[in-house]
Amino acid sequence: MTETDWAPAFDAPAEAYDRHVGRYGRGLAQALIAAAGVHPGARALDVGCGPGALTAELVALLGPAHVAAVEPSETFAAACRRRLPGVRVENAVAEALPFADDEFDHALAQLVVQFMPDAPAGVREMRRVTRRGGTVAAATWDYGDGMTLLRRFWDAVAALDPSAASLDEATSLRYCTRDELEALWTDAGLSHVRIRDSVLAADYESFDDLWAPMEAGIGPSGVYVTSLDPGPRGALKAELRRRLDVDGRPFRLTARAWIVSGREP
Repeated sequence: MTETDWAPAFDAPAEAYDRHVGRYGRGLAQALIAAAGVHPGARALDVGCGPGALTAELVALLGPAHVAAVEPSETFAAACRRRLPGVRVENAVAEALPFADDEFDHALAQLVVQFMPDAPAGVREMRRVTRRGGTVAAATWDYGDGMTLLRRFWDAVAALDPSAASLDEATSLRYCTRDELEALWTDAGLSHVRIRDSVLAADYESFDDLWAPMEAGIGPSGVYVTSLDPGPRGALKAELRRRLDVDGRPFRLTARAWIVSGREP
């Protein structure tokens, strides 16, 4: 799996995404909206909306007529349209936003920047469609240390298949650290750049509740799981369960995200 292979990771049922990292989506969206300073009366764009976690929170605050979204996966774009009628949802990429200059007060991207084929171009486009004085903001997971589910997953993969260690999202993805995000925003010409963290939690009914969406092929972790034959897949499942130290009872995991924001000068 390489950087050009991300599309299959998000061409799965929206409900599977909801059960994977989507469990953290609402809380992360609220933290991102607060960091961007979004208030009623503004117009906002959700870049890479997925099934619509951030879009839904923006609609709750601003109303559907004041929110637009873009998503490269038609599967997820269709889910967002279905869930949030009245919102303009375009099947498009961040690097070529189908909107006029200065059209929005805020452009936000949740768990998207690290998957953009050309993140600097994507952030420049977000800046282009944001009015002067508006905000451009994004959130990414702290894959290296703070995102418990994915950290334990890739540690389990490395223990069983050292040749797959390069697929670890902490090393295979860019723009997932404070310094990288700050540099990306600063290099795009944004001012008043700020970085903060947000720690979230998600509840699981059981380990099987956590594992099921991975077998649906969601995200880089899911793509790896579905690439395995039954034997290695079962071994990975057991190793991940051991590392999380959970059983058939409900449990909770935490996840830390980095949030970057800046203003259009």
